[in-house]
Amino acid sequence: MSTRVRAARITLANLQPSPGSQHHQKRVGRGQGSGYGGTAGRGANGQKSRSGAGIKPGFEGGQTPITKLFPKRGFVNQNDKTWAPVNLNRLQHWIDQGRLESSPENPITARSLLRSGCVHNVHDGIKILGDGAEEFKTPIYVVASRASKSAIDAIEKLGGKVVCKFYNSLALRDCVEGRSDRISAAPTRREDIIWYGKHRNRGFMSPATLKSLGDLPFVEKRWELLASQLGVWKKQGILMPKK
Repeated sequence: MSTRVRAARITLANLQPSPGSQHHQKRVGRGQGSGYGGTAGRGANGQKSRSGAGIKPGFEGGQTPITKLFPKRGFVNQNDKTWAPVNLNRLQHWIDQGRLESSPENPITARSLLRSGCVHNVHDGIKILGDGAEEFKTPIYVVASRASKSAIDAIEKLGGKVVCKFYNSLALRDCVEGRSDRISAAPTRREDIIWYGKHRNRGFMSPATLKSLGDLPFVEKRWELLASQLGVWKKQGILMPKK
């Protein structure tokens, strides 16, 4: 007859830390018997055994450090963006397989593309490209960061809608995680305000884009507020007319 082992009941009396999760504090300078007495593990002499400021990273004793021996070329653009490209033929293939759905209540976003495996990394945002437009046959609703002119024409030709919305790193992370408890950031750079305020880009702050979208469920009320507040530059003559 097999004996049944009864699991111990967890109470406040038998709670204890996991084995190996806690360690005793390393006490130095408490005698030679501890192994860390006398010089307290710092060695006999030298700069590293003294108190006060130590040696800064990259210092090589006075000789020319290796970081100065190699020449530098170019620069790193702090405003550069890396977009995750998605072509129309790939979208159509995912829709045909049933891995991706689109409706006015549930448009295609960075979250749905990442969760369906259509993209493996959203980077700084999603950009819809027009490759494979001849294979595209489904009207869809897309909210992306960027979209090419050919992709916009192909989607709207079938009755779909495209909106390019600004995402900073935090807003894009909230979109991927499905969080809606925080207000999405508005563009602050002049170039972004101008780009997302143009209808040809299908920017979410363009009055013409908002008028074409009408009362679709995914349109946010804040978009109209940003369009009126950040669209003042059109009346201030910021952009000089091209000759």
